[in-house]
Amino acid sequence: MSVSTHLPGRLRNTPLPYSHGLMPLFEAVVNSIHAIAESNPDFDCGEITIEIIRAPQSSLHLDDKAKRGAPPQEPIIGFKVTDNGVGFHDKNMESFETLDSEYKASQGCRGVGRLLWLKAFEGVNVSSTYKDGGDVWKARTFTFTASRGVADMSFSAPAPHKPKTCVHLSGFRSSYRERAPKNARTIANSLFEHCLWYFVRDGGAPRITIVDDGERLGLDAVFEEYMHSSSQRDQIEVKGKSFEITHLKLKASSSKSPFIAWCAASRVVEQESIAGKISGLHGKITDSDGDFVYACYVTSSFLDENVRPERIGFDIEEAAGELFASLSVSLSDIRSAVLASSGSYLEKYLEENKRAGKDRVEKFVAQRAPRYRPILRHIDESRLTIDPTISDKELDLLLHRQLAEIESSMLSEGHDVMAFDGNQSPKDYQARLSSYLEKADDIKKSDLASYVFHRKVILDILGKAIERGNDGKYAREDLIHELIAPMRKTSDEISFDSLNLWLIDERLAFHDFLASDKPISSFPITGCGEHKEPDICILNVFDEPLLVSESTRGAPANLTIVEIKRPMRNDAAQGEEKDPIEQSLGYLQRIRDGKVLTAKGRPIPNSDRIPGFCYVLCDLTPSIEMRCRIHGLTRAADGLGYFGYNTNFNAYIEVISFDGVVSSARERNRAFFDKLGLPTN
Repeated sequence: MSVSTHLPGRLRNTPLPYSHGLMPLFEAVVNSIHAIAESNPDFDCGEITIEIIRAPQSSLHLDDKAKRGAPPQEPIIGFKVTDNGVGFHDKNMESFETLDSEYKASQGCRGVGRLLWLKAFEGVNVSSTYKDGGDVWKARTFTFTASRGVADMSFSAPAPHKPKTCVHLSGFRSSYRERAPKNARTIANSLFEHCLWYFVRDGGAPRITIVDDGERLGLDAVFEEYMHSSSQRDQIEVKGKSFEITHLKLKASSSKSPFIAWCAASRVVEQESIAGKISGLHGKITDSDGDFVYACYVTSSFLDENVRPERIGFDIEEAAGELFASLSVSLSDIRSAVLASSGSYLEKYLEENKRAGKDRVEKFVAQRAPRYRPILRHIDESRLTIDPTISDKELDLLLHRQLAEIESSMLSEGHDVMAFDGNQSPKDYQARLSSYLEKADDIKKSDLASYVFHRKVILDILGKAIERGNDGKYAREDLIHELIAPMRKTSDEISFDSLNLWLIDERLAFHDFLASDKPISSFPITGCGEHKEPDICILNVFDEPLLVSESTRGAPANLTIVEIKRPMRNDAAQGEEKDPIEQSLGYLQRIRDGKVLTAKGRPIPNSDRIPGFCYVLCDLTPSIEMRCRIHGLTRAADGLGYFGYNTNFNAYIEVISFDGVVSSARERNRAFFDKLGLPTN
């Protein structure tokens, strides 16, 4: 069958992703390896030269390059692959002209490699000197294009009589060229990785050299740069199919992460990262000779038989269906067996990584995330052998996912526990229930630890917020306000976890209604409709109150006003508009005058005299201290605030410095922080 007969249709149906633009070059090099093997199985004299063909340079451009000593950067327009193999003798030529030829099927060839040439290149020029039948030397030249197939065939008497074949891939299509490597070093590395199997297998590879405008790179040198030590082989069997595994140690600089190379027809078809898939394997490993990266090459006749014709993937199911699970070999079956072999090979090298990963988890939980400590014993050890260099963020996310999985399994297990199985003995049920409750207890400990840790973080943030910034200024009060309660919201809009009223008083966490930075006229707990004070409630937003109304279910009610001022603000001597104590008492009275109701609209007896608590959070500047004395407040023993009772307003007043808020909250929570091993200073 002539190539030209079906070539256009076959090309349309032959896939080659744009990211695989060098695959045609690799195919040409592998063909050269096979040609040399046919004439010289020991490869002792075999040579392959790959010449990179670039677009012509302008003289000015060339002069500039010479001055800078820079390598050529002109676009690559083609490659010439030259070898001293058997060449295009009649049988090879016949095979070349036959689509899906089985001439070299035993070597894994599928007879479609030449199609890839025309996917990425406009045409191919071939010249070959070979010996065909006895001692007769011949020279054959021809072209190969999508439109004409094999054409322009000619013969001549060669001189000298030496085997030589040159395959010139010309007209590198821009869609592939733009995504392909641009320099000789990168191309050499890519070619070596693709052909690495030939270098580590029994028999080795011929001498392969890449030439780029005078620069010469030998793949033997690349091999030396890549290899950390000699390879080791292993045989495994998966559902009756045999696989050979070649364990390699590559120098740490040659690859970023450990991988499996799935091979077919003596080529690398796919590479798959296995970082994190073997306990302790995340990146580089260290042995007595230094650092290395692990690589595993998998070969098998089963892979050869199931590789796609273009050699860019396998026609193997990722996982076999339940019906055929015991018979069909899936990629996941093979991968599991390969990883087990790799884990056994690497076991002695990974002990240090496992220890370092475990220490990383322990240190992070002890110092940064004690909330996870109670659940660590419920997480499989293999999931905790993490990369020792993992960031705090990634480790936190990993542990959070484990916690979520445990909580999810507990939810399912809880339903099962509640459904007592009549066939189960009371003793067995009690044991199952005890196990469940033990795990549940640890989860609740984790929740409590998370809440205590949250308090520690809030205190640290508040401590920073009240310090003077690099610009010499103090934080605005809205930042502190947001730490205590989100602004411009009511209790119906704020989640419990967003409130940090415990900074002031633990009892404030339990309330019937809360309004933060809202006008008094909008409060459902009062009928006060004073719209004449927008400067206090709306315009001067940082002077507006945080209101908390405690639940009133048969018990006496009280109102709490919290007023927050900017750190180091010193203008309280300018009347009610600036005096936070007067402001708090004014807000309290206005709400009372509107007849205080519960959040559900029920009246509160004697609401005009409902007890009030006014908290003012500020720094004790001279003007604030003056207002405290005017209001008859007593200085606290620790010197960090003032307190007193105003009989006329039936209100307890407490002015607390920011340092006092932080100090008091730290002292109240110190026992919890100590239990979690958190620093309190």
